[in-house]
Amino acid sequence: MGSTSNPGDLVALSGKTALVTGASSGLGRHFVKVLARAGATVAAAARRLDRLETLADECRAEGLRVLVVPADVTDRVSIFTALQRIEEQAGRVTILVNAAGISVNKSFLDHEEQDYDQVVDTNLKGTWNATQAVARRLVAAKQPGAIVNVGSIFGHRVAGNASSYCASKAAVLHLTRALSLELTRYGIRVNALSPGLFHTEMTEQMFQSGFAESLIKRTPARRAGDPADLDGALLLLASDASRYMSGSVVVVDGGTLNSSL
Repeated sequence: MGSTSNPGDLVALSGKTALVTGASSGLGRHFVKVLARAGATVAAAARRLDRLETLADECRAEGLRVLVVPADVTDRVSIFTALQRIEEQAGRVTILVNAAGISVNKSFLDHEEQDYDQVVDTNLKGTWNATQAVARRLVAAKQPGAIVNVGSIFGHRVAGNASSYCASKAAVLHLTRALSLELTRYGIRVNALSPGLFHTEMTEQMFQSGFAESLIKRTPARRAGDPADLDGALLLLASDASRYMSGSVVVVDGGTLNSSL
């Protein structure tokens, strides 16, 4: 039998340093607060510094430890510089949440090459860049870590006018499994969250177009997700509570994948 632990201790992140990409809006912004409230020192990374500063002020008002780190996940040098800055101020990153993501709402025939490149570079290459940079440091230091990639139910099944997004998120989920195969031996767990429909800036157009309403009608939970609905799954994957999980994809979608789109 395994050792017993206090359930609260399993998801506690005190003494940990976390990096959240895409932290200036949406789920990334929410995840910064969740991890910080669990006790971690969190580096909030994105390109929109004004938004990051507002987020940091909100967190500090709660007594939370949050650093503002400018970073562009599509630029490897930017990621390297961000990690150096974090290490100087808060120590080595042992938790990485790859939440940076974008979508282009266009039909496949109207997609321009730059649309595809922008989506895939941010969603897939950005995840690759940040994960490799963090993992290399952890392996060199012989230190364990947890990587949480943010996928989507549209990485499992598809939707119209989002071909590049669907392709990139499917790739993120498969990349999660591939990196788990290579990195788990070093004590670095790689897992993914697959959110369903959540009301964020990125999905606003889905709500305005009526697609969100039609999806909700076919979702067993009969509602869109609230960011807080992801808190438990995030803390599970970021903490020691998932110490024997790697290559797993946790779907949080109100039952959408079990319904018929």
